[in-house]
Amino acid sequence: MLEKICELAQIAGSAIMNCYLSKKSVNIFYKSDNTPITNADYEANNLIKKGLLSIFPKIPVLSEEGSHNFKDHKNWDTYWLVDPLDGTKEFLKKNGEFTVNISLIKKGIPVLGVIYAPFFKILYSSFNNEAWKENKKKGYKKKIFVTQSKKPLLVTSRSHPDKELDNFLNQTNNSYKIKKLGSSLKFCYIAEGKAQIYPRFGNTFIWDTAAGHAIITAAGGKIKTWNGGELNYSLSSSYNRSCLINPGFLASS
Repeated sequence: MLEKICELAQIAGSAIMNCYLSKKSVNIFYKSDNTPITNADYEANNLIKKGLLSIFPKIPVLSEEGSHNFKDHKNWDTYWLVDPLDGTKEFLKKNGEFTVNISLIKKGIPVLGVIYAPFFKILYSSFNNEAWKENKKKGYKKKIFVTQSKKPLLVTSRSHPDKELDNFLNQTNNSYKIKKLGSSLKFCYIAEGKAQIYPRFGNTFIWDTAAGHAIITAAGGKIKTWNGGELNYSLSSSYNRSCLINPGFLASS
C-alpha cells in the first residue's frame, strides 16, 4: 500500500512541477477565505483522487480541493485525507517549499503518511511505526528518527504570521534557533532530526497536518494540542467535527 501511495504522490508532484516550470502563466483563483488556488492544485487533486479510488475503491477520499459536506462524510471510519498542493503561496513565490500530502485515517488516527516535495525530489513516508526519507536525486532511502538538541531548531510558518506565536517566542529563552519554512516540510524537519519544535497557534485544517502527524509520530516525535490532548481526525459527530479546523498544537521531538 505505502509504495503505491508514494508512486501516486510522485505522479502528482510531476504534474505540479510541469506547471511550476512552464513558461505559461499560472492560473490563479481565490477561495472564499481569500487564499489562492491554482490550476496545479486542481490537476494534482484530480490525479490523486482518481488514483486512490482506482487502487482502493472502497476507501473514500477527503481532499482540500473537494466538497466538504459534513453530512456526507461524518460516518467515515477509514478514509484518505489529501492536500494535493500544500504551500500554494510558496509555489507562487517560486521558493520550492511546497508538498503533496496523502494520509490514511483510521478511527481518527493517521496510520500512514506520505509527503513529497517535488522541487527537491525528496519523499517522506511512514507506516507501521516506521518512517523514511528518500532522496530521488541522490538515490538513497533511509529510516528517520527525531533527535534532541542542546540548542533546538524551532520551525515556523513562512507565509502565515501569528501574533500568538510572537508572544510565545518572546516568552521563551533565547536558546532556540529559528527557521521559517513553508508547507508540511516543518513536520518533516522534526521527523528527520533537523528541527525539534514547531509551535502552531493559527488555524490549520486537518489535511494540512495529517500526513506530517503520521510521519512525526512514526519517527518518535509527538504532536499535542496546547491543552495536552491529541489531534483527532475523526469525522464523527461525537467529536463535534462540524468544521475541519484543528486546534493549536505543539509538534516536537
